Amino acid sequence: MTGPEVSDGVPEEAYVAVLAGLSGMGPRRLRALLSHHVPSEAHAVVGGSAPPHPSVQRLLDSRRSGVHLGSTWRAEVARVDPAEVWSRCVRAGVMVVPYGSARYPTALLHDPVPPAVLFVRGDLTVLDRRRVGVIGTRNATRNGIATAEALGADLAAAGVTVVSGLASGIDGAAHRGAVRASGSPAAVVGNGPDRAYPRQHGQLWEEVAALGVLMSEWPPGVAPDAFRFPMRNRILAALSEVLVVVESRERGGSLLTVREAADRSVTVMAVPGSPRSRSSAGTNQLLCDGVAPVTCTDDILMALGLDTRRAGRAAFDPRPAPLGLEVAVLARCRRDPCTIDHVVDELGVTVAEAAMALARLERSGWLGESGGWFEVLEPWAMVP
Repeated sequence: MTGPEVSDGVPEEAYVAVLAGLSGMGPRRLRALLSHHVPSEAHAVVGGSAPPHPSVQRLLDSRRSGVHLGSTWRAEVARVDPAEVWSRCVRAGVMVVPYGSARYPTALLHDPVPPAVLFVRGDLTVLDRRRVGVIGTRNATRNGIATAEALGADLAAAGVTVVSGLASGIDGAAHRGAVRASGSPAAVVGNGPDRAYPRQHGQLWEEVAALGVLMSEWPPGVAPDAFRFPMRNRILAALSEVLVVVESRERGGSLLTVREAADRSVTVMAVPGSPRSRSSAGTNQLLCDGVAPVTCTDDILMALGLDTRRAGRAAFDPRPAPLGLEVAVLARCRRDPCTIDHVVDELGVTVAEAAMALARLERSGWLGESGGWFEVLEPWAMVP
């Protein structure tokens, strides 16, 4: 928003930020409020110092979980200084982008439930490119993490904006891949954009904001409460032209995003997984239900209608290269799953040497172990 400043020198965006942070406000209520009052006036209405439009009065008189919204908002507004909220946005480098403003993403304008406002770090123009959502479980397997990283890198190399949620597991892996391929990722988060969540993704948050865009419906300082994440899933779906699920449990949160995508006629694809893996139970069910499988990056590019012969390739594998004996051990395991005894007998090495090589390959993500058997974990089936 580029509206005029009010008499106290606080811009209209500051009042939008205050209103967006009120308990139980939500996108529909905030849009209803701002459709009848400019932000500074809406702030005064909620605070009880200005008369409301009749429709807004009905909103103020309504209840949420038995709590009177008008009374709750009035008390909260009294405790929040719009100037301090605005200062926090400025310090965090956060733009306030209300619905209908010039910077508001075109992909969200006609959504059934568009965000009333976005709090943005980075460059929103990356959303003008072709966009693919890459999502999945937080409890991902090593193979799933490697797949998501390589997939994010390959899509970024093809000039596609990778959209995800910066969560642990698949989401963060997809964004890491896009960042390492110098792409322009887009993240939609479930808390204020100034506070990395999870904390270990602090550097990744900064990289995404620097190379692409990081956005939220919530103003700086808002905590990552559980109810916010299902709400942000609809934005992930709306921004995606194709939505790819890498791994999902049978009742995983990713399936909520799939439903949001289906409601918006967004193409959904899924990466096939082992029938023995709980982390792939949801994706395998999606495939049974008829969504298209992803066997290589070209499957996704073709779904976008892109010429795969001209698309870039990241040739990306996030795992460290095997060294010395690890090379021979990995080659042996590629033939078929094996035990430490197979390595010792067939390669003529000691038990200690075999154990050390197998352990390093497992830590690096090249091998997975189950019941003493080692098998190769393939990160992604790249098409040359």
